[in-house]
Amino acid sequence: MPGKGKRFVRGDKRAGRPAGVPNKVTTDLKEMILGALAAAGGLSYLQAQAGSNPNAFLALVGKVLPLQVTGKDGQDLVPATITFVFKQAEHSDNRT
Repeated sequence: MPGKGKRFVRGDKRAGRPAGVPNKVTTDLKEMILGALAAAGGLSYLQAQAGSNPNAFLALVGKVLPLQVTGKDGQDLVPATITFVFKQAEHSDNRT
C-alpha cells in the first residue's frame, strides 16, 4: 500500500508526471516550429516546399497523418469492391 514512510513496492505510483500530461520540452518545441512556419509564410511556404522539395514535404505529411484510420462513426474500414476486366488481346497467327 502506498503511504508516507513505507518502502517502495513494485507497481506503487508515487512520483513522476501524471498520465496524459505532455512533456514541457516537446510542447515548447512544437510551438517554436509552428511559429517558424508562420514567419516563413505558412500555407504558401508549405505549397512552395511541396513543389521544390517533395521528399521532405512528403516526410512531413507522413508525420502528421493519423496513425490509425477508421471508417464512418469509428467503425472498421470496409474495402471497396474491385472489379477486374480483362480484355483478351487479339493475336494474329503469322506462322508460315
